[in-house]
Amino acid sequence: QVQLVESGGGLVQTGDSLRLSCAASGRTFSRYAMGWFRQGAGKEREFVAAISRSGGSTYYADSVKGRFTISRDNAKNTVYLQMNSLKPEDTAVYYCAAGPLLSIGPTYDYWGQGTQVTVSS
Repeated sequence: QVQLVESGGGLVQTGDSLRLSCAASGRTFSRYAMGWFRQGAGKEREFVAAISRSGGSTYYADSVKGRFTISRDNAKNTVYLQMNSLKPEDTAVYYCAAGPLLSIGPTYDYWGQGTQVTVSS
């Protein structure tokens, strides 16, 4: 029902900024809360940020609070993750997810294929 495609990943240095995008298919994008998760090499997938359907509520993991900003443009069926002051520990594959309600756990119904973010020290 929902197809998600992430983009914007790449190789950057410590302290740099990067903006990830997640484009969603369908006519009901505004009905889904959206989340970002990441999985580093040899590590479990972890929550990064989430945003409600209207964009009125956001939630961040402590590790990225103050550095990352999640936003959405329902007219473009796109959710963004602005990442500032990147650190090597931010290196991971970043996944976009969609679900009926905002959640900090991996309980979303739809997932993208992921985009690699690598931060060199």
